[in-house]
Amino acid sequence: MINESGSNKATVTSKPITSLFPQVSVVVPIYNEVESITSLVETIASTLRETGLDYEIICVDDGSRDGSTEVLRELAALRSDLKAVILRRNYGQTPAMAAGFRYAQGKIIVTLDGDLQNDPADIPKLLAKLNEGYDLVSGWRKNRQDDQLTRLLPSKIANWLIGRATGVELHDYGCSLKAYRAEVLADMNLYGELHRFLPALAYIEGARITEIPVGHHARRYGKSKYGLGRTSRVILDLFTVFFIKKFLTRPMHVFGLFGLISMLLGTGFGIYLTVIKLFYGTSIGHRPLLILAVLLFLTGIQLLSFGLLAELVMRTYHESQKRPIYRVREIIGQNS
Repeated sequence: MINESGSNKATVTSKPITSLFPQVSVVVPIYNEVESITSLVETIASTLRETGLDYEIICVDDGSRDGSTEVLRELAALRSDLKAVILRRNYGQTPAMAAGFRYAQGKIIVTLDGDLQNDPADIPKLLAKLNEGYDLVSGWRKNRQDDQLTRLLPSKIANWLIGRATGVELHDYGCSLKAYRAEVLADMNLYGELHRFLPALAYIEGARITEIPVGHHARRYGKSKYGLGRTSRVILDLFTVFFIKKFLTRPMHVFGLFGLISMLLGTGFGIYLTVIKLFYGTSIGHRPLLILAVLLFLTGIQLLSFGLLAELVMRTYHESQKRPIYRVREIIGQNS
């Protein structure tokens, strides 16, 4: 349970992890956020100290070039509650979060952005909600401080599309402030840019999901890394998640269905043409329907073949060794 009576505790630089494994791990992807890192880490730490929980902070530097890496090195050398995971280059937010999950040791994992727009003061609320029996609690930026045209409108459209396609209807899929039970994340592998679909992926694994309103602040430093350009990527990733949800373990059901329909149509047209040729003496060599019948039949065979190959790929996917989508240069802090 969350202890909210820690407001009288003295302020210290960090709270050491007293147990073998921390109760809470906070994962923060960092990309060119040099101005906000120190303030963010201290705010997270002071918030979690008041809960009385053992915690760790894991900052994943995703190939920053503005001095963020050096700041993280210095902080990790001074703080016992901070681990800095330095990636070799900029891989993107999904691989950065996957790296953070890989090195997190807590039973509960909290994620938030490194730009100070998410409020660390909301973390205890997420933990309290998680203790009600949920596996994932997602933040909802109810009063979001972003541009209406370039950020809010595309976000609302994306949230509606994702909810309809996946069956997990949340107000704010894009909010990075979320709390997970570690065992839920252990069952998921992240690829591409699937971090925004984590609630849907967790739902596929049987997780109990809810959301609560959280605070949101205007960006204080730098500029946003996202814009309208990511809309197409969201839509393409949505197709991936929809396929995973519906057909991951049975791809033949989608390829085979369309293959059978195509073959039946091709066969039907072929029988029709054969009948009018044999019984009515009608010439069919110049008719486009003949080409269509052959094309549909061959397409059906190809789709059935794709289905069989997809079944083999899925077996390989489930049975092969897991290979990470990131490369770590070094790990600093917490005895590495």
